[in-house]
Amino acid sequence: MGQTGTMTDSSKEPSGAAPEVGEATHLGLMRQLGMMIKALRSSPAAKALVLLIAATIFIIVVTAYGQIRLNRWNKPFFDALSRRNFRDFVFQLGVFLLIAGSLLVLNVAQRWLTEMLKLKLRAGLVHDLLQDWMLPRRAFWLANAGGPMGVNPDQRMHEDARKLCELSADLGTGLVQATIMFVIFAGVLWVISRDFSFRIANRDYAVPGFMVWAAVIYASAGSLLSYWVGRSLINRNSERYAREADLRFSLVRINEHLDGIALAGGEADEKRRVEGHLDNVLAATRRLVSGLTNLTWITAGFGWITTVAPILVAAPLYFAGKISFGGLMMAAAAFTQAQSSLRWFVDNFSVIADWRATLQRVASFRYALTTTEVTRDFESRINYAEGELGSMQIDDLEIVSPSGCDMVKERQVVVRSGERVLIVGAPGTSKTLLFRALAGLWPWGAGRIAHPRDEQMLYLPRGTPYLPRGTLREVLAYPSKVESIGDDAFAHALGRLGLERLVPMLDTTRRWDLELSQDEQLSLAFARIVLQAPPWVLIDDAFGSLDDEALERVTDVFSNELEGTSVIHIGRAAQAREPLFSRVLHLVKAPLKNKSAIDP
Repeated sequence: MGQTGTMTDSSKEPSGAAPEVGEATHLGLMRQLGMMIKALRSSPAAKALVLLIAATIFIIVVTAYGQIRLNRWNKPFFDALSRRNFRDFVFQLGVFLLIAGSLLVLNVAQRWLTEMLKLKLRAGLVHDLLQDWMLPRRAFWLANAGGPMGVNPDQRMHEDARKLCELSADLGTGLVQATIMFVIFAGVLWVISRDFSFRIANRDYAVPGFMVWAAVIYASAGSLLSYWVGRSLINRNSERYAREADLRFSLVRINEHLDGIALAGGEADEKRRVEGHLDNVLAATRRLVSGLTNLTWITAGFGWITTVAPILVAAPLYFAGKISFGGLMMAAAAFTQAQSSLRWFVDNFSVIADWRATLQRVASFRYALTTTEVTRDFESRINYAEGELGSMQIDDLEIVSPSGCDMVKERQVVVRSGERVLIVGAPGTSKTLLFRALAGLWPWGAGRIAHPRDEQMLYLPRGTPYLPRGTLREVLAYPSKVESIGDDAFAHALGRLGLERLVPMLDTTRRWDLELSQDEQLSLAFARIVLQAPPWVLIDDAFGSLDDEALERVTDVFSNELEGTSVIHIGRAAQAREPLFSRVLHLVKAPLKNKSAIDP
């Protein structure tokens, strides 16, 4: 929360509105797919996706026609071999080169279209997730709602979304191709075996389309066995992704707090924590390996049987004299194509399980982003309203949390434009929750808060302020545009807060949160306030983090450049002696009466 934020009209937020962190795992496959399709339809990439899908299907159909021509080529080629006719043999080689060359071009085109489909799918999906995640206060509510969806949203939008799009493009293209190829080659097999019959006890039994039914039965047996053996892979993949995310988060957190860990001598403890996460990852991976190994018995077994299965199925026709040797090879090739299409589920079951687990994670995240029901089990909500111009009103304010209930002792408060107010917190009260409630981030409690109508309010939370990556000029202007502020104003703001040394680096891009000390970062946040000169500022105990010299500069700034800015500072009783504040309010403990159940 370390950042200076801007809110121009918090009263437009629904009272007590916070997204429900619900799981989408109960929605089922079709509902989850529907959520993803809806997200893509509303994205800027929607038209490009439609064109890419149509072009891919067209290429697949043309490729299927080429496969038919190649299958028909088998008969004259192998017949020429059986007759030892060298001239026909050479001619058929030429035909093969022509067909194979055309198929090569089509394969390359299909690969390009599939890769572009992956790119556009990712652009559309991530754009949708990012748009919902970056709605006002949405990311904050999600992170503080207590459910698993607020954990590692970066992985959901980066790694999970990327993998979902890539797997969807590959599997979708493969499924369409398998369907078209089966329809086409089932027709070829039907023609070849439409007159098939077998004799039992001197009686002939006709089985029209014998090779089609053999392909269906063979592939169905493999699909059912694959599903039975590999269905647990969905949950095993999902568990592994969750454990991988935990490990990654722990490593990133250590890297961000190396100084504190080193000073505390906490390397051994952190090593123990990381090893615990690593053990969880390895355990989940072992369970996944076990499932994949069991599935390989089916997929590999059917793969080896497929080497001879087409010949075995076509052999009765050959020995009955109904087809030539070339016809046998053509029938075997057609059977291979048909059953391969039907075995698409068998061959891709582990990938499908991976895709299903990834879809579940992304759909759950999007479900949490787009759901707006209240998740906290509190009976009452703070009423946010749009107040009068030039005044902020706080009536009967109480803030409820799992640790208790706090209240502003002064029940009716009106802060006028230009007024400076200090709110002092009694021991045991949560000043940060009061700050969040006044800012509209914590709606759980009671009372009414009316923000000034159509007036900007800047927020300075407790701790290290948020400094986005960019030039120092962009950091100072954040979240406004640099172009909206004059060049001289940047240097003036830095100089007023004792940061003159940074003026030559205004156009330098760095990780300023790593370059500057904590005191300098806090001074930079006040320089941002000087630069933007908002009519209202809400501060969470930042004055208490300043040394005497820095505090004197800040006080002087509010007495001069920001003379007309209203200040509400949540701080300590000792700060009441500061001449900056004209009034003192009090945050005290209150009887717990505003929620029906509190989670431990």
